[in-house]
Amino acid sequence: MNLLGEREPEIYGTLTLAEIDRRIRERARELGLAVRSYQSNHEGRLVDALQRKRHWLDAIVINPAAFTYSSYALRDAIAAIRKPAIEVHLSDITKREGEPWRANSIIEPVCTGQIYGLGVDSYLQALERLASARRPPA
Repeated sequence: MNLLGEREPEIYGTLTLAEIDRRIRERARELGLAVRSYQSNHEGRLVDALQRKRHWLDAIVINPAAFTYSSYALRDAIAAIRKPAIEVHLSDITKREGEPWRANSIIEPVCTGQIYGLGVDSYLQALERLASARRPPA
């Protein structure tokens, strides 16, 4: 994730992680949501961050990247927190040519939703879904 904008732009686009984070913050502000972002290439740090923040967070929007297919520790951390979680991906993980294994997320079963293939809009739609879930019915 930290190499976005450089890494395979034909798949992940040209936006950097900082640019994506800025767009997330702008949309969250419009929706009346507070967001805190965290990125690490280390599985244990991601698990530690989720566990540390579990008492104040209301929901999780997570792009588990390659951990989508391998991290039972991250899966268990999300499940243990028991808050709404939406898994997002910039690319369409179900249609990655020559990489059918990408369609098999071990994170998805512990999430309330999954949004992929929309670039940065995957994140923005996740925020919108969470914001609409918080609104009381009319």
